Amino acid sequence: MGAQAPRERTPVSPTKAGNLRIDAQRYWDSLMEMAKIGATPKGGCNRQTLTDLDREGCDLFKRWCEAAGLTVTVDEMGNMMALRPGRRPELPPVAIGSHLDTQPTGGKFDGVAGVLAGLEIVRTLNDAGYETDHPILVVNWTNEEGTRFAPAMLSSGVFAGAFTKAWAYDRTDREGKRFGDELERIGYKGTLACAPPPGGWKAHLELHIEQGPILEAEGKTIGVVEGAQGIRWYDVAITGKESHAGSTPMPRRKDALVAAAKVVAGLDALARDYGPHAVITVGVLEIAKPSRNVVPGRVTFTIDLRHPDDATLAELDGKVRGLVAEACARDGLPHTVDPIWHFPSVRFDPTCVAAVREAAEASGFSWRPMISGPGHDSCYTARVVPTAMIFVPCRDGLSHNEEEWAEPEHLAAGCQVLLQAVLRLARAE
Repeated sequence: MGAQAPRERTPVSPTKAGNLRIDAQRYWDSLMEMAKIGATPKGGCNRQTLTDLDREGCDLFKRWCEAAGLTVTVDEMGNMMALRPGRRPELPPVAIGSHLDTQPTGGKFDGVAGVLAGLEIVRTLNDAGYETDHPILVVNWTNEEGTRFAPAMLSSGVFAGAFTKAWAYDRTDREGKRFGDELERIGYKGTLACAPPPGGWKAHLELHIEQGPILEAEGKTIGVVEGAQGIRWYDVAITGKESHAGSTPMPRRKDALVAAAKVVAGLDALARDYGPHAVITVGVLEIAKPSRNVVPGRVTFTIDLRHPDDATLAELDGKVRGLVAEACARDGLPHTVDPIWHFPSVRFDPTCVAAVREAAEASGFSWRPMISGPGHDSCYTARVVPTAMIFVPCRDGLSHNEEEWAEPEHLAAGCQVLLQAVLRLARAE
């Protein structure tokens, strides 16, 4: 795509602002261009955080932002902040944020749709010569996915004060590489403080694919997200005893994998007992020094537990721990359950939620209120900035998968609603 030169801005009346329309084709073309970086054979993206491919994506985003007349800065956690001045620069900015990093077998739209929607909104305002009262800030949050460096939403968590910068820098990937070192290696370790600036932000809005089946099943175009469910992550280790598979009688075995299998089956049953809202996932399971003819002596695995009610989440926490203990009791296996991350349920700001709802209605799109199942950077920004989210449908509710798909018209609708919500919030009161 060619660079777009910023146009001279002149004030536009609120009536005309309501008639502004994004360029749906330009937005789609930007998504497809970004998707070429880390493209996978099945049509998805592998652009994991702080890899060389992640750097390429950030570099492209920076070039596009600067071509649109934005001033790009980078904070200590690698978060990119692209600023479009407002008519009244003393006012706090309205931020539009999401992420460019992906899962190892991720899709084209998770996170990326939100970041590039912010860019498309700026381009639309430039085309119209529209000058908002509040500045507009487009944000690319680092390490939202948490697939390489756990936990998820690491950098927005530092921004919100949930984690310290030093703790975040010391997170390591499975190869032992430190977050802080990798951030510096790819050239995105900035100097700007990773914290709300003096005066804060007026709002933070995020557009995202739903990552679930509800909007598609109900034929709705827009999800007005009112909050997000609580999340707990655990690292579990079970220690047995390695022994010969042919000569160790079953009663004398201390098989760590058998115990882990009991836990996995028990977690599935537990989530179904607490349905329909409870979800539990074992996404990583590893045998130490695996061999075909050796009884597994040590197994480690992860647990992802979610529920929209904090009291129920706490109750499930106790049951998860009990399941692990019970599975290890028969053979007396030592075990640990390390709670590495706890994220309480979130309720978004009523004024921001109302701005999204009014924008959906004014734009003529069908909508419904929603609670987010996945976590998002907005779940942390909501602690320090008035926040809301917009969902659009994705085919079969599929995400974190190379076959993830969102229809161009749904993405355009979400971007249009985001534009109108931003215009409402960026108007001086």
